[in-house]
Amino acid sequence: MLAREQKTDVIHRFRTHESDTGSPEVQIAILSERIGELTEHFKNHKKDHASRRGLLMMVSKRRRLLDYLKEYDTERYKSVIQKLGIRK
Repeated sequence: MLAREQKTDVIHRFRTHESDTGSPEVQIAILSERIGELTEHFKNHKKDHASRRGLLMMVSKRRRLLDYLKEYDTERYKSVIQKLGIRK
C-alpha cells in the first residue's frame, strides 16, 4: 500500500488539471508505484502467492488503462510511458 504522502506526490506529478485525481495518467502512475513496491516485496518473499495474484491483477489493469489511452489519445500515452519509463 502506498503511503498517503507518496500517493499525493504521484497525483501531483501526473494530474492533467488542478483537481484531477482519476484520469488514466494518474491511475497508471499509482498502479506503477504499487507494482514497483510489490516487485521489491517479492525479492524477499518468494512464496507469497496471494500477493502475487494481486500483482498480476494490477499489471492487467495498468495494461488495460494503457490500451485505452493509446486508442483515444496517443500523445498522452507517449508522455505517460516516457515519464514512467515502462516501455522501450
